[in-house]
Amino acid sequence: MGAIGGPTVGRLSEVQENDNANFLPKQAESTLVSNESAKFVDSKALPYFVLVERDSGITPADLAAARGFLAKLPALDLGGGKKLGDYLAAPPQTVVPSADKKALLLTVELDGERADELVAEGETVLFATAATMRDEIKRDLTPSGLQVYVTGPGGVLADFIVAFSGIDGILLGVALAVVFVILLIVYRSPILPIAVLLTAVFGLALAASIVYPLAKNGVLELNGQSQGILFILVVGAATDYSLLLVSRYKEELHDYTSKYDAMRIAWRASIEPIAASAATVILGLLCLLLSQLGSTKGLGPVGAIGIFGALIASMTFLPALLLAFGRRIFWPSIPHVDHVHARDQVGGRRLWGRVSGLVGRHPRRVWVISALALLACGAFLPTFKASGISQEDLFLSKVESVTGTEELGKHFDAGAGTPVQILTPVAQAEQVVQIATQVDGVGAASASVAPGVPPKVVDGKVLVQATLKVKADSPAATKVVEHLRTELDKVSPDVLVGGNTAINLDVLDASNRDLRVIIPTILAVIFLVLMLLLRSILAAVLLVVANVISFAATLGVSAIAFNHIFGFPGADPAIPLYGFVFLVALGIDYSIFLMTRVREESAEQGTRPGILVGLAVTGGVITSAGVVLAATFSALAVLPILFLVQTAFLVAFGVLLDTTVVRSLLVPALAHDIGPKVWWPSKLSRER
Repeated sequence: MGAIGGPTVGRLSEVQENDNANFLPKQAESTLVSNESAKFVDSKALPYFVLVERDSGITPADLAAARGFLAKLPALDLGGGKKLGDYLAAPPQTVVPSADKKALLLTVELDGERADELVAEGETVLFATAATMRDEIKRDLTPSGLQVYVTGPGGVLADFIVAFSGIDGILLGVALAVVFVILLIVYRSPILPIAVLLTAVFGLALAASIVYPLAKNGVLELNGQSQGILFILVVGAATDYSLLLVSRYKEELHDYTSKYDAMRIAWRASIEPIAASAATVILGLLCLLLSQLGSTKGLGPVGAIGIFGALIASMTFLPALLLAFGRRIFWPSIPHVDHVHARDQVGGRRLWGRVSGLVGRHPRRVWVISALALLACGAFLPTFKASGISQEDLFLSKVESVTGTEELGKHFDAGAGTPVQILTPVAQAEQVVQIATQVDGVGAASASVAPGVPPKVVDGKVLVQATLKVKADSPAATKVVEHLRTELDKVSPDVLVGGNTAINLDVLDASNRDLRVIIPTILAVIFLVLMLLLRSILAAVLLVVANVISFAATLGVSAIAFNHIFGFPGADPAIPLYGFVFLVALGIDYSIFLMTRVREESAEQGTRPGILVGLAVTGGVITSAGVVLAATFSALAVLPILFLVQTAFLVAFGVLLDTTVVRSLLVPALAHDIGPKVWWPSKLSRER
C-alpha cells in the first residue's frame, strides 16, 4: 500500500479546487447571477489588475510605457511553449488613469475556462501568469521609478498557490518531526517512535490512494485547506490509536510470557474503543455532507477516509510490526513478566495516582470547580468574531496581491475592478440603476459597458455593474450588498445581485445555516454511538454535555487570544463549525478511551473503584495522545494562511483542555459522584 498510495500523497495538490464560487449551492443568488452573466461575455474571465503608480504624478512617458507593456503581453512566454496570448479572454487594451493622476490601472483578463483545463492537468497557469507579468513589468517599468503591483482575483489566487505550494512536504515533515520528538519523550525508546510514525505514513498513503482518484473524477471536492487537514488528521489519529494499542500491549507483556498472547489480549481490549472512536469521528465528519458549501461538504468524506486509513494501519500494520520486533522494540525499557500494573498506582505518589486519589477523596469539589472554570471561559464565546475577513487579511505574510489591493484603494474606488453584478429585466434596468446608486456604499452603477453604448440585452435581461466605495472583499462590502439586495427586492423578485462580494455574502449565509443544521446532527450521532458503546444513556449524556462545555470554553479562550493577543481582524465563518467537528468528534475520543476502560474495571471491582483504576491506567497514555494531537494540529501554523493558523490554535488548545481538565477531572469526578447509576439503564447501574 505504501508503494501504491505513497506517490499519490504528493499529487493531491493537482486535484485541488480553491474557487469560492464553485463551492456555493446552485440555488445561491450569486451562483444564479454567475451562470446568467456568462451569456453577456464571450468567455469566463479571471481578471488580473496591474497597478502602476508614481507619487509625484503619472507622466505621459509613464502612460506610453504602460500601453507598450500591454501591447507585448500576448507574446509573453509562460514556459513549455505556451504564450500568454493563448489564454487571454481578450487583447488587453485599457489603461485607466486615477482621479488623482498618480496611478494607472491595467486590466488583463485570463480565459478562465482554458485556465481551469490546464490546472486540471496539473499546470499552474494562474501562478505562471502572475509570475511572468511581475517579472516582465519590473524589467519594463520599475527602472523608471514607478511602483508596480499585480493584484486582483488572479493575483490573489496565484499567491494562494504559492502559500500552499509547500503543503505536501513542509506540513507533513513538520507534523512528523513534532510527533517523533514527543514520542521519544513518551516512550524513551528510539525504535518505537519510528514504528508509530511508519504506521501514520502508511495510513496516509492508504487515505491518499482513495482520495486522489475520487477527487480527480469529481466524486468529492478537495481544496488546499482540506488537504492540509487530511494530513494532520491521519497523523494525529494514527498516533493516538497507536499509543492506546502500544500501551495496552506493554501492560499485558507484564503478565504474559508469549508476545502473541499479550498482543491477542491487547488487540481485543483495544479494538472496541479504537473502532468506536474512529466510527464517532467518521460519522461526525460525514455529517458535513449536510453542508451547503462544497468546501465544507468536501472535507467530510476526505477527513472520514483519512480516519479510516489511520484505523486500518493502526490495527493491522502496527501489531504486525510490534510482533516482528517483540519486546526489543521497547528498548531500553524492555517490559518483563513481573505482574506489575498501572492500576497499582491508584492513590500512589506518581502523577496519575495522585490525580485518581484526589478524584476519589473529593469528587464533588473537583467536578464543580472544573465546571465553573470551563463555564467562566465559555462566557467569552459571544465575543468570537466569525463574520468573514477581507482578502488582504487571509495571508499572515505580506504578498504582492495584498499590497496591490491596499494601494489600489488609495487611487480608485475600493471596489474598482470587482463590481457588483445586478441581473435585471430590461424594463426595470433604469430603476435598478437609480436605486443602486442611492444605496450607501455604492459609488456608481451602469448597464452600459461605455458611455453612449447601449446595454447588451440577453433573454430580456441586462447586466448592471455597480462599483462599491468600500473594498469589495471586506465585511463592510457584504453589508452593502445585503442592503442592496433588500432594496432591489422591492423592485422585482427577478432582480438578482451577484459578483465576488455577493459570493462572500452567500458563503456567510450558508455557513450560518450549516451551524444550525450540522451541530445538532453531530451531537445526536455522537450520543447514539456513546449510548451503544457504553450501554448507558446517562453516561452518554454526561460525556456529550462535558464536551459541549469544553468546546464553548475553547471558543471563549480563542476569542480572547484572537481579539486581544494576536490581534486577528476576525475569522472565517466556517471556523466555528470546523472547530466543533474536530474538538467534539476528536475530543470525545479521550472520553471513550477512559470510559470503556472504566466500564471494564467497574464490571470486575465496582463502579467507584473502577473509575479510579481507569483514570490511573489511562491517564498517561491519553494525555500523551492529546499532546500529540495538539502538536500535530499546531503544524498547520507553518502555512501563512489565517484560517489554518486559527484552526491550529483552536484545536490544539481545545484538545489540551479536554485531556487535562474534562477527561482527567470533570468526567471521572462527576461519574464518581453519581456512582453506579452513571451506567443507567444497564445492569451495572444496579450494583450494590
